[in-house]
Amino acid sequence: MSGTIKVLLADDQALVRGALAALLALEPDLEVVAEVGRGDEVVAAARASGADVCLLDIEMPGADGIAAAAAVRDALPGVRTLVVTTFGRPGYLRRALEAGASGFVVKDTPARQLAEAVRRVHAGLRVVDPSLATESLVDGANPLTEREREVLAVALRGGTVAAIAAVVHLSQGTVRNHLSSAIGKTGTSTRAEAARVAQDRGWL
Repeated sequence: MSGTIKVLLADDQALVRGALAALLALEPDLEVVAEVGRGDEVVAAARASGADVCLLDIEMPGADGIAAAAAVRDALPGVRTLVVTTFGRPGYLRRALEAGASGFVVKDTPARQLAEAVRRVHAGLRVVDPSLATESLVDGANPLTEREREVLAVALRGGTVAAIAAVVHLSQGTVRNHLSSAIGKTGTSTRAEAARVAQDRGWL
């Protein structure tokens, strides 16, 4: 059909992909042309299917939705990406937009609104869940440095300072400094709490 918008769905849950595909199929101008369950399959599938818009989940094996959005931006500049996720965290929103995503909505968005979001993104517009946009403005930018995020991401798995240092290839003293700074920025008292808060806010 002339004027049809070709859509790729990327979600590691087949049930969710199927539900999204069924909802979008009800729209006469939208066609689901590809479905993948891994973030690192998005670019190849989008290229092969001629997708115009990629709907990306955040948490997927291979690469998360934010990394997938960046990969699409770099490899297929004419293809738009729209993050559709359960994880409505302001930090994720900011990171997704920085990675080149044209939109960010949560999965409980009504079907008609989701279809309209696809159309708007395809038209070159930006679509952002309004409540998340407000929260993002209130919370401000991610205060953590790249190194602090790296150290906290490892700290999430537990382990000693020495173990964290070995993974990130830094001295134990430097790791302690990064952890101390991250604890201060998150308003917590332990590295485990700092890591959890940073994850909950979408900063990792």
